[in-house]
Amino acid sequence: MSTQKDRAPVAAGSGLNDDIGEQKRLDLYRSQVRLREAEQRAFDLFLQNLVKGTSHLSLGQEAIASGFAEAMVKGDLSFCTYRGHAHTLARGVPVEKVLGELMQRDNGLMRGKGGSMHLTSEEHGVMGSYAIIGAHLPIACGAAWRAQYKGDKDVSVCFFGDGTTNIGAFHEALNFAAVWKLPVIFVCENNLYMEYTPIGDVTAVQHPAADRASAYGLERIVIDGNDADEVYRTAQKAYAKARAGEGPSLIEAMTYRHSGHSRADPAKYRPEGELEKWKERDPIKIYRERLKQFGVSDETIDAIHADVMKEVDDATEACKAAPNPPLDILTTDVYADGGWAWRN
Repeated sequence: MSTQKDRAPVAAGSGLNDDIGEQKRLDLYRSQVRLREAEQRAFDLFLQNLVKGTSHLSLGQEAIASGFAEAMVKGDLSFCTYRGHAHTLARGVPVEKVLGELMQRDNGLMRGKGGSMHLTSEEHGVMGSYAIIGAHLPIACGAAWRAQYKGDKDVSVCFFGDGTTNIGAFHEALNFAAVWKLPVIFVCENNLYMEYTPIGDVTAVQHPAADRASAYGLERIVIDGNDADEVYRTAQKAYAKARAGEGPSLIEAMTYRHSGHSRADPAKYRPEGELEKWKERDPIKIYRERLKQFGVSDETIDAIHADVMKEVDDATEACKAAPNPPLDILTTDVYADGGWAWRN
């Protein structure tokens, strides 16, 4: 944390809103940097042939995962898509556990059996990454319905891409959640592309999530998904609404992925200059300047980067040294009883 002498006071009337506080802002920045460096390392390991198969990175979208996770409390539940590394890390899962899973090592989150698209950690409230588009929205409703029925105060948060808004499960889940006033938050990470197709080319409305909210009696909410402060504040309001028994929220966060849909996608379909324009609004670049606006020193900011890089480097070396999972776990945990035998 910066000391008083290296801080410039926030002048009255400056227009800067200091409702979040320095420590939370430092946490938000650290989280975003951690997500960026961990995923960049995953990409580097793939180029070294140490990560097999494909995976889907969230480079450029870190503010959404960080903002919502920092506003959560212990017990809240996250439901992710196949692009779920960032959300898993943002809930506090160690970098080593995520990289180990991607590298199919025994120290991985699920001992190498889940891989990139199925990260899960009940301990951290990460209730799975789902490779089937839209499949997790009704499941998030089920978790929220359980909380409502039992009188628990946890909130389920379901993250999905813009393409999911044209899937039937999106509309079914929204309707169910609204009718039952469930404590669930639906977060559309609109990065403009549903795999390789611009979402605007196949959707009748400009904002595929928010412009449909009124059909379910919900407020239209569109936010800058690259501004962690805006994400954090919006998340806080949605959590408070859900915990008060006032029902679900549907939030559309505008963002952009810096890489293609997956490792196999060079993203040649993007218009020339579009990526460069969005990189001017890189969430980490934005937030570094935000910290400086509030008087946090370059020294403090650089120390965060150094700490994160050490964490990622140490995790990388631990994963490289870790053994492959033993063959005898292949048939374990196939069913809920921990075994593999089919029963009917």
